[in-house]
Amino acid sequence: MENFKMAKHTSFYALGISYKKADAEMRGKFSLDAKAKSTLLIQAEAEGIESLIVTSTCNRTEIYGFANHPYELIKLLCENSQGTVEEFQEIAYIYKNQDAVNHMFRVGTGLDSQILGDFEIISQLKTAFVESKSNGLVNSFLERLINSVIQASKKIKTETEISSGATSVSFASVQYIIKNVTDIKNKNILLFGTGKIGRNTCENLVKHTKHEHITLINRTKDKAEKLGEKLNLIVKDYTDLEVELKKADIVVVATGAQNPTIDKALLNLNKPLLILDLSIPKNVNTNVQEIDGVSLIHLDHLSQITDETLEKRKQHIPQAEAIIEEIKEEFLSWTKNRKFAPTIIALKEKLNSIKEGELNFQRKKLENFDEEQAELISNRIIQKITNHFVNHLKDGDSSMDEGIEWIEKVFKLENEKIFN
Repeated sequence: MENFKMAKHTSFYALGISYKKADAEMRGKFSLDAKAKSTLLIQAEAEGIESLIVTSTCNRTEIYGFANHPYELIKLLCENSQGTVEEFQEIAYIYKNQDAVNHMFRVGTGLDSQILGDFEIISQLKTAFVESKSNGLVNSFLERLINSVIQASKKIKTETEISSGATSVSFASVQYIIKNVTDIKNKNILLFGTGKIGRNTCENLVKHTKHEHITLINRTKDKAEKLGEKLNLIVKDYTDLEVELKKADIVVVATGAQNPTIDKALLNLNKPLLILDLSIPKNVNTNVQEIDGVSLIHLDHLSQITDETLEKRKQHIPQAEAIIEEIKEEFLSWTKNRKFAPTIIALKEKLNSIKEGELNFQRKKLENFDEEQAELISNRIIQKITNHFVNHLKDGDSSMDEGIEWIEKVFKLENEKIFN
């Protein structure tokens, strides 16, 4: 397996937690809001981390970056979230070098998503890349890798049907409402939170239920008003939340708050209420279930809903994986060339230095020294020697790291950083 190194002793890691081993509560502990991500990037730069990106979504929180040891990245995550190192060790995954590259490709192309083919993560990876680059935390390796993952994502979207049909957490929540609520056209629906998931859910509600009894509330009212104007819906102030909760038959919560915004004390009910919490961390306190007639559904439950659309998507996994392998091979070929290039350049300089020393000696020793002929022959010999070393390093049957180290040791070359 290839080692992707920035400098001696550093490796490329992908680590984090996801829906696969961490429930919603634990994912909430490790989630990072915009401020926490910004602080993490500043801390990473101060601690000498040369290149990394960080993402945090409802399904996963991850760091991709170079480090001497993965603990350097784990420390950044735990110090900027509510999660502990002990909890991380219980539920986390850590991938190194090529395995880390493989993981990013699967995540970025929707193959590792909680709902197969959900491509929202690629836009989040793009955003994370831009944020890190603005902080000077992106090297050429990471930039090339991100661009390769984006390329794979686009090609899979275009050439396969792995994202065909409407399947997402937002869509699943609407389908749950349709299947479990009778006489929906006469029910009052309150949507609290108009971020991306909230907007998508709202649009799906309008599209699939043709419902006119939908009320929007958001902490920042102008965001709700924009959506309300677009979809012709009622918008209320945040201060009206308790009143609107009492009127509602169905509540969809999709806020970005770090602590619960709805709990038992806020509900003064005299009829059944269905609450769908699409937030990470959870924004509805589980104590609401102590009230008779209240049903609480979290996004983890919705994500388990499988239908014909998902089954059809699975048929396109092999085609998607073939596209990933093709683009990943191009990326790995690029990394190999980038990896040994400094060593070959240094080798060529060393051989040229030896050549100049020998030619100077022969100039003094020989009366009829043919300068032009000697230069031509020695340059051709140097080129043939370096070509042999290049072919050896490209040979997949041998370890490139060992080969580079051997060349540097034998010719006493100065160690160079692999990626600038």
